[in-house]
Amino acid sequence: MLFPIIIILIVSLVVVAIVVNALQQHREKVEAEKRTEIAKQKSVIDETENVLMAVETIPVSQRLVAILHNRVLNALKIIYELNPNIAEIKQRVREAQDRIKTINVDTPAPSHENFNLPESDKMVIQYIQAVKKFRVLLRSEHAKGKVDTQTFSQEDRHLASLQLRVNVETLAKRGQAAVQSNMLGSARQYFEKAIAALESQNIPDPYNLERKGQLEEQLRTIQDNLRNANAKDRAKKQEEERDELDELFAPKKKW
Repeated sequence: MLFPIIIILIVSLVVVAIVVNALQQHREKVEAEKRTEIAKQKSVIDETENVLMAVETIPVSQRLVAILHNRVLNALKIIYELNPNIAEIKQRVREAQDRIKTINVDTPAPSHENFNLPESDKMVIQYIQAVKKFRVLLRSEHAKGKVDTQTFSQEDRHLASLQLRVNVETLAKRGQAAVQSNMLGSARQYFEKAIAALESQNIPDPYNLERKGQLEEQLRTIQDNLRNANAKDRAKKQEEERDELDELFAPKKKW
């Protein structure tokens, strides 16, 4: 009678151990997934806040600014739901909510007419990267259903126009520098690329049309200068060849 009881107890202990181990593994898995998700949301917050730092130098709408601040707020809420014990998260959620309330999304988007190209190439690259990042984050929020299609289209078109201006003005600036250095071949390539960028737009705006006309005029001047330079080179070469022939067939001097 004692032996079966011992067997039952052993089996029960084994079952309990298996259950406890399974529960422990499940708990560890849940905690690991929670840590991964929290790290992911922290990355979202850092990424978005870094992009928002460029708002002072890049003419974007307040509506886009609100979209990005909402992105930060949503990430903070997820972290708080996953782990309410994380210090300062509740306070940061409240601060993010208050910040969004101060944003007037009805403010008209800033005009690109007064756009000024950054001075150094390094700053230009940073500027272009920031505009591209704005578009990436906007597209991400639209894909998650946080931004309606109409708003997405308007904001993305605004950013695309700004990105085009930066590219075109950068190429134009480099083209002008090449002209001043008498590197007409390089200048022609820069202006051709700028014109091609403007021509790639499906719905050209007044800036595109006006700038394209200006660049085409500069390109014609460069092409005329190149043709004149080539003509002079050919004439000079022909003259040198004639001089060589004249010298070759000239009467031999008697010594």
